[in-house]
Amino acid sequence: MTRWIEQEKRDPRSARWQAALEEIMTLFIPRLEKGTLTPVSPLEAQDIPIFKSALARLDLSPGLWAAFLPPSAAALILPPADAMEELVRIDKDQPSYKIIIQRPGKESRILYAEISEHAHRPGIDIFQEGALLGSFNYATHDICIEEMTKAVRAHAWEKDKWSGEDIIAYTVNWFEKVIYLERADVSVEEKHSFFHSPTLIRTDRVDALFRLLTTFLNLRFQTEPEKFTASLPEKTGNREARMSACSALVESSLLDLLNTVRSLDLFDFKAFTSQEEKKFKTEFTRSVRKLSADLDKMDA
Repeated sequence: MTRWIEQEKRDPRSARWQAALEEIMTLFIPRLEKGTLTPVSPLEAQDIPIFKSALARLDLSPGLWAAFLPPSAAALILPPADAMEELVRIDKDQPSYKIIIQRPGKESRILYAEISEHAHRPGIDIFQEGALLGSFNYATHDICIEEMTKAVRAHAWEKDKWSGEDIIAYTVNWFEKVIYLERADVSVEEKHSFFHSPTLIRTDRVDALFRLLTTFLNLRFQTEPEKFTASLPEKTGNREARMSACSALVESSLLDLLNTVRSLDLFDFKAFTSQEEKKFKTEFTRSVRKLSADLDKMDA
């Protein structure tokens, strides 16, 4: 901060505020996952619709940290008393909902958004190197949430060519939101999603479908192991019975996901060629076999 003010001649008010936001994000980051909007404190019933609305519209590239602050956390984070007038977006006695997005790296950038319907100026402020680069102001809370992705894509997204890992992470993050929200209109940049653009990973749409589903299920196995292994026989018991149970559980989980994909009209199954139908059956069998083996390796 001192360098920003003394050497870069930044406005001390914006420099101090960015420094404070970066310190706040340092505290939050252990609870966050890159590329995913994450609440930093438990949500009350009234917070959930606002979080879900923001989650559906906010489209993050895989390298960004993003924190969602409900009123219980947002009330503690206010611009300093001498802050520039444009940084004050909500009265102190009103429930605030904030989103803080950080793009790490050499040119660390912070986006600070106030999305509360009680804000007199809902919008986004963008900081870099202690300077307020610009602000987006919206007439209403709804417009702010609806338009937020445009600002994030323009001012926070990674501009360099994405790696294969980035493309996979971005696509899986999108699908996780679709499953959680049970809605198809989740923001996605199709040219960065291998599900929508299979050529990104040099494959076809059937393979892309199953690659997405198997990656998603494997992540669930890793994050919620007890949920999946609780009903399985012990490893030390009958080997055939355990593998049969693994296969049945995997097949049921895979069918549930396929039914969701179908019900949300994410994939045009009716347009299958005869070759794609054959490949679909082959990939389903192969996916069940692979996921069953992965599940078997986990502790019962």
